[in-house]
Amino acid sequence: MNNNINRRSFLKGIGACIVATALPGLADAKSKRPNFMIILCDDLGYGDLGCFGNKKIKTPNLDVFAKQSMRLTDCYSAAPMCSPSRSAMLTGRTPNRTGVYDWIPPDHFLHLPADEITIAQLLKDAGYATCNVGKWHCNGKFNSPEQPQPNDFGFDYWFSTQYSPEHLNPDGFVRNGTYIGKRTGYACQLVAQDAIDWLTDIRDKSKPFFQYVCFHEPHEPVMSPPELVARYMPIARNKNEAMYFANVANLDNAIGKLLKALDEMQLTDDTFIYFTSDNGPAQTNTTYFKHSYGSPGPLKGYKRHLYEGGIRVPGIIRWPGKTKPGSVMTQPICGTDILPTFCSIAGIKQPTDRKIDGSDITPIFAEKKIKRHTPLHWHFYGSWSPPRAVLREDDWVLGGMWDMPEESKGRFNYEKMKFIKQPKLIDFKLFNVRNDIGQDNDLSKQHPERFEKMKATLIKLNEQVKAAAPMWKDGKPIRDEGTL
Repeated sequence: MNNNINRRSFLKGIGACIVATALPGLADAKSKRPNFMIILCDDLGYGDLGCFGNKKIKTPNLDVFAKQSMRLTDCYSAAPMCSPSRSAMLTGRTPNRTGVYDWIPPDHFLHLPADEITIAQLLKDAGYATCNVGKWHCNGKFNSPEQPQPNDFGFDYWFSTQYSPEHLNPDGFVRNGTYIGKRTGYACQLVAQDAIDWLTDIRDKSKPFFQYVCFHEPHEPVMSPPELVARYMPIARNKNEAMYFANVANLDNAIGKLLKALDEMQLTDDTFIYFTSDNGPAQTNTTYFKHSYGSPGPLKGYKRHLYEGGIRVPGIIRWPGKTKPGSVMTQPICGTDILPTFCSIAGIKQPTDRKIDGSDITPIFAEKKIKRHTPLHWHFYGSWSPPRAVLREDDWVLGGMWDMPEESKGRFNYEKMKFIKQPKLIDFKLFNVRNDIGQDNDLSKQHPERFEKMKATLIKLNEQVKAAAPMWKDGKPIRDEGTL
């Protein structure tokens, strides 16, 4: 499969991507377009880094990076789980529109549909060199012609895995469609080195670049260098927690190596970097997540939850000349904002034949308010957790729970999804997350007008997303006509 299907859909809707000519202060010519880099961590919690308040884990490289950059206090992933969060970041669309509702198990039929358009495709068509290194997790049948792969979504080069392998001497990496066998070393160091190698030796240096660097850490199965584990044993509650602390520290080392390489190649000043996590931290004390001691900081909830702890994540943007070193941005920003923002900066048109949920966040670089055409909203129907929908407007967050029929309770079944179109939202709660970051106080009775207005907005958005959500049949997404 190739990206011709996707490109034909895009061309039909809006015509070829063109370079804009009226974006003063951003990219007014191809020669001035910046490079883009996304650094995406896996299950990194809001409170796991020194620059976000952690007092135990040493993250000197990211702490320095934050001082050079704009730190985002209200940065969100688009879902509280890995696969939907990643699909949303690539497409700018809330993930249920794409049919990626939950994590994708290995060899599963679920995948990011071929008719979705990614930021990599848009940038590639506009003359960018594109690269994906690390965890992909946007399909179940990885490196198979049965489903689209990274190259089908616009990546010229890919050194990727489907899911999270063991961190030490990992197996499962594929380079441009060729399985390369078990690697020696820790996953984060291997991913960082391959990203550096592409920047140094492989990319077309006559073009600006987009590099999507997806680390596996600190997702289970957690494995960390023994010398780092020993360093954290005196302050950890147990060896498993020390292993997690060391894992984040090892990740920080790998990111530091990548950032240093950018400096040495004199690419720093020309590169927009967005650092974040795919969702909140996993909870420990389960069979699989036995090392997951990530911290949501002051937030309520964890991975899989649509409380703040499941979706509010560390966020840092460095764009020299545009971001003030050491600055802090409190406006809410989401993974769905990446596609429209990169399009705006690069001077290319975003798709107009489909709903894009994210907004261009470039006003923040002029200390102005983001103009959102659609409020930030989340919908999660995943397994092992009550389905919910959430809306954020300014400092206010409203959440509602799905009224689930009895036959749909339990582990999520992608083959029997008619219930997604049926139930309604109930049990609404309203929080002011500026004054109550831990979401301890439901203010629905104290602010009835705001509560009813936000409730009506969330119900409307939820119904729209339900209508657009494709069903899966025989491994293929089935959409209602006109709902893309």
